[in-house]
Amino acid sequence: MQINVCSLSRLDATVAATGARQILTLINAGTKVIRPDAVEEDRHLFLSMNDIVELAEEGQILPGEDHLSQLLAFVRAWDQATPLVVHCYAGVSRSTAAAFTAACALNPTLDEHELAQTIRRLSPTATPNRRIVALADVRLGRNGRMLAAIDAIGRGEDCFEGVPFALQL
Repeated sequence: MQINVCSLSRLDATVAATGARQILTLINAGTKVIRPDAVEEDRHLFLSMNDIVELAEEGQILPGEDHLSQLLAFVRAWDQATPLVVHCYAGVSRSTAAAFTAACALNPTLDEHELAQTIRRLSPTATPNRRIVALADVRLGRNGRMLAAIDAIGRGEDCFEGVPFALQL
């Protein structure tokens, strides 16, 4: 199983390079995302949300339980025959949180700290969105371990665009 994380600007190249046929998009409402031709419409989940962790200002969408439900249903339905691409605008926060969540959901015995350390090693810019991880931690019954794991790796390096990476699970 392979989960690839990238920014919007690298979506086409990542899909082409990996042979992925499934995409998970976590991005602000109204952001134009052109689905690569190789991915069928029913294999692309678009979750509209802002990269925020607390109170939403007017016009913003806070990641919520419904987003998490859709994310989990989508990754659990993934046949894993080809890689999954997860992206947000910069490939730093929402996408890394979603990849972390997907890996934990699909592998209930996976060590959260080990996974977070792997993400940090693969992408020094990764800064998983704490709200998405907190929701997943509760839903997946991880008893705070997911949050503790991302807190342990801390904030990634400042950047305009994240370092893309692939999780081999």
